[in-house]
Amino acid sequence: MRRDAIGSLADAFAHRALIEPVFEERTHRPLWSVMIPTFHCARFLHQTLESVLSQDPGPDVMQIEVIDDCSTQDDPESVVRAAARERIHFFRQPKNVGHTRNFETCLQRARGHLVHLLHGDDAVLYGFYQKMSRPFAENPRLGAAFCRNVFMDGDGNWLYIAPLQQPQSGLLPDLVERLTVEQRIQTPAAVVRREVYEALGGFDRRLSWTEDWEMWARIAMHYPVWYEAEPLALYRIHDTSNSSRYAGTGEDLRDLKRLFEIIEGYVLNGRGKRLCREGKERRALGGLDTARRLLGRRDIAAAAGQVRASLALCLNLRLVVQLAFLLAWAGWRACVHGMKGSLRQTRVL
Repeated sequence: MRRDAIGSLADAFAHRALIEPVFEERTHRPLWSVMIPTFHCARFLHQTLESVLSQDPGPDVMQIEVIDDCSTQDDPESVVRAAARERIHFFRQPKNVGHTRNFETCLQRARGHLVHLLHGDDAVLYGFYQKMSRPFAENPRLGAAFCRNVFMDGDGNWLYIAPLQQPQSGLLPDLVERLTVEQRIQTPAAVVRREVYEALGGFDRRLSWTEDWEMWARIAMHYPVWYEAEPLALYRIHDTSNSSRYAGTGEDLRDLKRLFEIIEGYVLNGRGKRLCREGKERRALGGLDTARRLLGRRDIAAAAGQVRASLALCLNLRLVVQLAFLLAWAGWRACVHGMKGSLRQTRVL
């Protein structure tokens, strides 16, 4: 771990859960802890569990737990029992604690040396656990590893594959700089040594949507990280996900503002501020694109929220020009719909 940034971590620990070490003389420690947080996603959970069970090396090697955040709209425990009976342990929060604290519970309950957080609506491809364990065995200093992922829709159809970070698998030495500009890692694609969570703490509670992004940047600042070029994880995009829900309120961009304020200090020599400025502009432009899609669905309130959050995240000439184009497009679209409505009324008369 780099010592020059430890001081800045002290203040941030007030916003992170303490992850206590596992005492090996008291507890059996498998190699893997596959921790599956769920909340109102039982309809996807069977695919998630099957993707893990098809690679299951047995309980001596792999702990598998589903940690449910007190779901009230479905019954994830019944899915677990139907898929695996007693092979998978099911833990239900006594009350809803929110996804970040549910992730904390996952980390605290994990007993394995390697922790894989696998959302209950995501999945892994065959070979994930075998291939992702190799770099840790070969490099004892390795803090984390991640692979390319496939994006899929709510029906499990593949949409596209994440772009390559580098041509071949190997260490990714400039990862923290890359993460200061753009999210590069989806949670189901990441594996982390438990002792890293013990050293750095849990996910940052100040963040509502980007807590995983901040975690990967924090890890990359202190530890070497391995990149697996083969796509081995599946990340699901659907209307009821946190990403979709926060985009509808503008909270996605508000949380990005909080994120960049935190991680700009993760890159030394003042370069973090410049890189974060680039990241803010990219995300703000993306917010205007989201606003355009929302306007296309006639969700005016959500589109307005995206525009306001985009301008709060980054306000420069490029954003102003793109906003002008968006407003012109919206005005043209409103005129077209108005003309169509008038024509329909004329026909009726």
